[in-house]
Amino acid sequence: MTTELANHAVKLFSAKDIVYIRQIAENEFAELPKEALETVGDRDALFVLSNGEGEQLAIVEGRDAAFAAARAHEMRPVSVH
Repeated sequence: MTTELANHAVKLFSAKDIVYIRQIAENEFAELPKEALETVGDRDALFVLSNGEGEQLAIVEGRDAAFAAARAHEMRPVSVH
């Protein structure tokens, strides 16, 4: 039973269609181009979409928009705190 559960966990966390969504950290703003932030209304509303290896796929304004973007690209969004 444990092996079956472990195999399921490995498949779940290594799935290629999962995208992790988290709010962007304050220290990450310095890494973004200034012109990219000019159109942002609320910096606290920026969310990062990342793959399982931690590669940043996108930055989206709004949590709902981040989840919608993931689903639009046929990915399964998972919230990360």
